[in-house]
Amino acid sequence: MPDRQDALELLHEWVPNPNLRAHMLAVEAAVRHYADLRGGDPDLWGLAGLLHDLDWEAHPEEHPLKAVDALRERNYPEEVIHAILAHRPDFTGVEPETELDRVLYACDELSGLVVACCLVRPNGIDDLKPKSVTKKIKDKAFAAGVDRDDVQRGIELIGLERSVHIQNVIDGIRAEAEALGLRGEDLARQRSGG
Repeated sequence: MPDRQDALELLHEWVPNPNLRAHMLAVEAAVRHYADLRGGDPDLWGLAGLLHDLDWEAHPEEHPLKAVDALRERNYPEEVIHAILAHRPDFTGVEPETELDRVLYACDELSGLVVACCLVRPNGIDDLKPKSVTKKIKDKAFAAGVDRDDVQRGIELIGLERSVHIQNVIDGIRAEAEALGLRGEDLARQRSGG
């Protein structure tokens, strides 16, 4: 099975946009956290999170089909490929069926919203609570690119109360906050130009 290093090399080859890379790393962190919570393989699940938007920048009109073709050529597991297809069921016709499928779908848009919340807070992710994220879900002008319907469907797919799911995503991303530059001290340094 290809490993995370292979996935990171693909990420850097296919995705020049640092913001999209950061999104994919945040989704990976959230999905890996759910693997720990739900008895999945964190390495396998992490690959789906890390690579789910691999072709979004280069082939948005065919996303995720180009990425899936490339992953099949590189012998990525069908579990990972199915989850990537299932995160865009309206386009691919592949519905989220497995636990990994549901988790990836549920973490994708919500991770984007959680990261956006961190970026406007003085303390970043350090003290972020589900209540703050819930307020931003309702504010459609905030992080307008986040599809609120997908966030809601993800909550339904994951089968948890909204605040529990949000906390799980926060916890997953918080575990990688330093690497993602989302801690309060990281953001303060960025804001000061340091």
